Amino acid sequence: MNSPATMPKSSQTSTPLSAGDVSAVIQMAWEDRTTFETIFERTGVTESGVIKIMRAELSASSFKMWRARMRGRVTKHRALRSPDMNFDDRAIADHRRANF
Repeated sequence: MNSPATMPKSSQTSTPLSAGDVSAVIQMAWEDRTTFETIFERTGVTESGVIKIMRAELSASSFKMWRARMRGRVTKHRALRSPDMNFDDRAIADHRRANF
């Protein structure tokens, strides 16, 4: 993990994210059903910020695997989802929030 001096910043508050917040962003980013919009609502980190965090925190091969997985995945963006999807990604993200 990064040291506090180089910790990524939330775009909402421009304050460094805690290690727990970075961990939560990584966990939500790996989940297929948690949208980037939900990640932003929970942590203030935009999609490009999530990508930067993932690039910094994951090994090169894990980052490439994650990017390949996310490319074209409609479940990562609310606007691209089918209205027939009957789950609330906000609720999924809520119960998986790190306790740091």
